[in-house]
Amino acid sequence: MKTLLGVIAIAAVALAVAPAQAAKKMGGCSSTNLEQTETAVENMQDGDGKFTAQKEIAAAQDALLNGKMGVCGAHLNKAMHATMGK
Repeated sequence: MKTLLGVIAIAAVALAVAPAQAAKKMGGCSSTNLEQTETAVENMQDGDGKFTAQKEIAAAQDALLNGKMGVCGAHLNKAMHATMGK
């Protein structure tokens, strides 16, 4: 019974970690993703969406410089969504 519980616990951890790792690879905080998003923001029309995206880019850069990769990725993701929205 203990072995079965151990296997279930390991499987639950693996299932919880796998999507997080995939998300990091897809849209994580990297200089390449940051540059691509900045270019997309520069090409946006002026307005609230562009202003919001610029604020998110600045926050992502600050987080990157402070080594907060998760926070950086979150801000970068918000900036990417702002470029798609308008």
